[in-house]
Amino acid sequence: MQALRNFRTYFFRGMAALLPTILTIWIFVQCYIFIQDKISIYVNKALVWVLLHLNPEWEREFLESFWVYGPGKISGFIITIIGVVILGAFLASMAGRTLWHFFEKIFFKIPLIKQVYPYIKQVTDFFLIRKELSFNRVVAVEYPRKGIWSLGLVTGQGLQGLTRNNPRGYLTVFVPSSPTPFTGYVVTVPREDVIEIDLTIEEALRFVISGGVITPTEHRAFQQALQEEREKQAVP
Repeated sequence: MQALRNFRTYFFRGMAALLPTILTIWIFVQCYIFIQDKISIYVNKALVWVLLHLNPEWEREFLESFWVYGPGKISGFIITIIGVVILGAFLASMAGRTLWHFFEKIFFKIPLIKQVYPYIKQVTDFFLIRKELSFNRVVAVEYPRKGIWSLGLVTGQGLQGLTRNNPRGYLTVFVPSSPTPFTGYVVTVPREDVIEIDLTIEEALRFVISGGVITPTEHRAFQQALQEEREKQAVP
């Protein structure tokens, strides 16, 4: 029985060590396969079409065997990545933002699409553009009722109309929900009713996403152990 318990303990410990690496590699591989199968192949076919128009004497089968199905297919992936970067640079300009907002207004009016697109946009914006979120610091607020404390992210100084009624001022706090912190509630609370928490925004979001499983103390201990291991490996 002891051997069985040890086997189970060591097995789960090994899986806990391997799964993060395996899942990370799997996600990147799946992203590469998706781009290669759904986008890059058409980019490569367009490249073959351009080459045939530049030199009609080339054989389509030869070009496709190299550029579409052979070693040259990586060029479509590279062109796609460069195209995404160029698109991002264009959307960062005033003309790009105006044009994209115009198309988004159209999406919001199309039946069925308007029921799905806004929520997908929320998810992608949270993970890809979250640096633009103006969170100042992490606090604890009694929400949803007295005696129950929730982590919140301060976003502002409160509504101007409320501030006149309290000389100490108010704070606008975003209370993220678990396990999807891109949704939550916005509450305005008196400044004296919040408790400052010595956490970074990333630590607070990690705590919420994990449902409280990954505490900041455990994460800091893990980072410290990882740093010590790296220092040991760096010593000749």
